Amino acid sequence: MQSISANIRSIKEQIPQSVKLVAVSKTRSVEEILDAYNSGHKYFGENRVQELLQKKDLLPHDIEWHLIGHLQSNKVRLVVPFISMIQSVDSFKLLKTIDNEASLVHRVISCLLQIHIAEEETKFGFSMAELHEMMLSEEFSKLNSVRICGVMGMATFTDDDQRIRKEFSFLAGCLEELKKKYFRETPEFREISMGMSGDFKIAIGEGSTIIRIGSLIFGERS
Repeated sequence: MQSISANIRSIKEQIPQSVKLVAVSKTRSVEEILDAYNSGHKYFGENRVQELLQKKDLLPHDIEWHLIGHLQSNKVRLVVPFISMIQSVDSFKLLKTIDNEASLVHRVISCLLQIHIAEEETKFGFSMAELHEMMLSEEFSKLNSVRICGVMGMATFTDDDQRIRKEFSFLAGCLEELKKKYFRETPEFREISMGMSGDFKIAIGEGSTIIRIGSLIFGERS
């Protein structure tokens, strides 16, 4: 089996330099994350706040942590002091909570809007109708401690590459539509976080700028 650092090197050789690799470290040990970090990698994604809090202080402080799992509003204040990006903003209520908590610690938090693109009902995310309603609301115009950097989505869990490609293509179209209507003057609104271990090449082909990779780096979970 290849080492973690060799796995990271291998993935980076397969992707354009413009695509950011976020190593998904949920359920992984501090030692495994350190292995990845020592290869020069700094971007890590965690799904659960509790697990992230347990690990973060045992690891180097220059790691850029991305929250990629469903975030409950009551946990927001625990992550805003240090989080680099919240990729999984899936409701207006959550966005307002992040804005409020970030203002209390004088930070502006980078966020991605999670859009529901999959067939499965279980995945969280906005519909485009909900996003249009949010963008046009007076409440949205008053937010000033969040930086909306783009969109995130998860494709249907399937072996059907055509379906996955269609869902990723839809997400890229969502970014374009939102940019044209609401973020024309916002250069940082350009990120599309899509693609995981099984489908990152399809995602990059459809315009992904951030991929979230776990098992290809750390091996299958035991």
